[in-house]
Amino acid sequence: MGAPAHGSGLRTDRPERSRRALVAGSVGNFIEWYEFGVYGYFATVIAARFFTPEGGSEAEALVRTYASFALAFFFRPVGAALFGRLGDRVGRRPVLIMVIVLMTVATTLIGVLPTYDTVGALAPWLLTFLRVLQGLSAGGEFGGAVSVMTEFAPPGRRGLYGSWQSFTVALGLLGGAGVAALLATVLSEGQLGDWGWRLPFLLTLPMGLGALWLRLRLDETPSFESLREEPRPERPPGREVAKAIALGAGRVMGWAAAGYTFLVVLPSYLQSSLNATFQQALVATVLANLGFAVTIIPAGLLSDRIGRRPVMLTGALLVTVLAVPLLNLLQDTGTSNAVKAGAVFVAGAVVGLMAGPGPAMLSEMFPTSVRYTGLGLAYALSNAVFSGCAGLIITETVKRTGSVDIPAYYAAMTCAVSAFALLTLRKEPVRQGS
Repeated sequence: MGAPAHGSGLRTDRPERSRRALVAGSVGNFIEWYEFGVYGYFATVIAARFFTPEGGSEAEALVRTYASFALAFFFRPVGAALFGRLGDRVGRRPVLIMVIVLMTVATTLIGVLPTYDTVGALAPWLLTFLRVLQGLSAGGEFGGAVSVMTEFAPPGRRGLYGSWQSFTVALGLLGGAGVAALLATVLSEGQLGDWGWRLPFLLTLPMGLGALWLRLRLDETPSFESLREEPRPERPPGREVAKAIALGAGRVMGWAAAGYTFLVVLPSYLQSSLNATFQQALVATVLANLGFAVTIIPAGLLSDRIGRRPVMLTGALLVTVLAVPLLNLLQDTGTSNAVKAGAVFVAGAVVGLMAGPGPAMLSEMFPTSVRYTGLGLAYALSNAVFSGCAGLIITETVKRTGSVDIPAYYAAMTCAVSAFALLTLRKEPVRQGS
């Protein structure tokens, strides 16, 4: 199924519609990844409050916390299929409104959940249920947001517009890290564990209300409006769609795995394996996310000029080659803090080379009639396996093998596979309407 992106060459009516779509599409991604970042940054605190019955070890609690983390990711494909099918039939706008409401409610409720000390074994089940709802909403968010951004994109700007999805991911993770770092600075360890961890989740409520207001003002995309005018919109064969979904998932698996390894799992890894303090781990994460944010939009813009393939392939190959050396710099006690800071910044930056063009690349793989479902499922499946399981796989494997190089091996191997899948992308620049 490949290059044709039916309906994507339609002109937007006015530049302000494109800008409004960019903001309305991006804001949900910010909230989604803000929360997932906060959950990852506070993994050790959440483990102690929800997954540590009397006599349980901290390591076991952390593994259970990441299991809940992974479970939410495995509900993403369900959400992508459910909301994607709806979005391809009734429109992008109404489905994105439903998604933001579900996401906001589920995240806010985490901030008021009773802990294990209060309700016993019911606590982890309640948390897991809300994580499932978040997984469903997140699965419906990506496909709709990217469809809106790329279908409203001006001619020759799909890569740039799509890159804002990834950029708001970086902003969300940075926002989560910033809030976590601020709380860790102004609150004592006891206050943070008792009630301080709840505040970042409760902040989702005002953010979600703002996002809802923006989406209520959003227009339906020109591509979908054109499709709706057709008497019998043509839909590609199911086998062709499934093949494109599998290929798309392969192309972004390195982005998914390396992104979560370097940007979310890093704090808990540094604390549990390298004996870093909570504050040190958060500083490292902020630097990695800054590197990630710096390269995303330039990478998307560059992909509009020279094509998606060379930009994304460069990122995948750089992670494959640099993952182990960069991690070794962090492990070396003789390495200066400045060099370590540079290492985590570079780690984030190379992931940004894949994340910038990635949304547009996926959007261009599917026609309008199945775009919401197709690109959403490709992304959700890849994230379910290679992002959602990253913390669980890395934590459990380090525990069993004692090897502190596991995160680097994981990122390098998945990016190597992605590089092979990216070789199937055409070399020439992608033009609007192609």
